Amino acid sequence: MSGTRIRLLREGDWPDVIAAEERAYAPSGLSEGGEALRSRHRASPSTCFVLEDAEGFCGYLLALPYPLFRCPDLSRAESDGAAGGSDGSNLHAHDLVIAERARGRGLADRLLLHLEETGREAGYRTLSLVAVRGSHVLWARLGYRARPDVGLPESYGTEAVYMAKALESPSADTVPSPSRAEVG
Repeated sequence: MSGTRIRLLREGDWPDVIAAEERAYAPSGLSEGGEALRSRHRASPSTCFVLEDAEGFCGYLLALPYPLFRCPDLSRAESDGAAGGSDGSNLHAHDLVIAERARGRGLADRLLLHLEETGREAGYRTLSLVAVRGSHVLWARLGYRARPDVGLPESYGTEAVYMAKALESPSADTVPSPSRAEVG
């Protein structure tokens, strides 16, 4: 992992980001396309990161403020400035892809730890994500709790699981329950 660094996503990164997203998600029908990805970045450029090493692009993470128990719809771009009507207490890890050549080096964990630190520093109380293609096992290992009671947009398919983690302190694990209005 020596020689890798995390930095904010820049305009010149989009060809690599879009290509990596398509390779990772198109086979399962979950690719959302460049405009939707760019809209997530526009909603929160300070929480979207690229990982690189001496060979270049290693992966990316897009995150944006989003109300707890809600998430972006893969079939739609964000309205500029809207970010799902966030109240500012939850940061949603929307998309994380590690380039094929860099997998198996713990880089996804490193990006998520960076996001958690960024979220704590910015005053977010929770971090959420939608686990797809069986990845809920990985996220549970990192402290995320499955919330099967939270309904998801159809664009995620039937196997996706909403997950959340408290950020108040490194040992906190309490995430409130959704209200009736937030479920499904």
